[in-house]
Amino acid sequence: MVNSGVQRMFRVFWTRCVGVILILGLACLWILLSATPALAAIDTVNYNNANLQEQDFSGADLSGKAFVAAEMRGINFQDADLTNVILTKAIMLNANLRGANLTGALVDRVFLVGSDLTNAILQEATLSRTSFEGVTVTGADFTDAILDRYEISQLCDRASGTNPTTGVATRDSLGCR
Repeated sequence: MVNSGVQRMFRVFWTRCVGVILILGLACLWILLSATPALAAIDTVNYNNANLQEQDFSGADLSGKAFVAAEMRGINFQDADLTNVILTKAIMLNANLRGANLTGALVDRVFLVGSDLTNAILQEATLSRTSFEGVTVTGADFTDAILDRYEISQLCDRASGTNPTTGVATRDSLGCR
């Protein structure tokens, strides 16, 4: 008699376990079947590894775009919206970045040698391992930007002016003494 009571409890237990497993399985199947695929943005453009020498992007909205290992000698980004862009391993010799907005940009291992950053906004940008040799920074705003100490000292030697949009002096934004 005790044996049949234990068997009945065992059957009830397994019946409930199988029921719970079935309910969980159906719930997972319902979630998987109701999921919708992510769609690519219509304006998705890949600038990675691109040859963009002497291209004119003046005034363009390129926010959030990626320029990885791109060849950009002499590129024109004057007054372009480059917020939150990724510029890494790029060559931007003699680039025109006058008045460009690079707020929140990741500029890593970029050669900006001879480029013009006059009145550019680089607030909260990460500018690591980037070469600023011969770069014009008159009126550029580097507020809360992350730069290598050596580059800050080099930029402070030629920093001047006040950014016309933010009203911040270039020397102040770099923390020059």
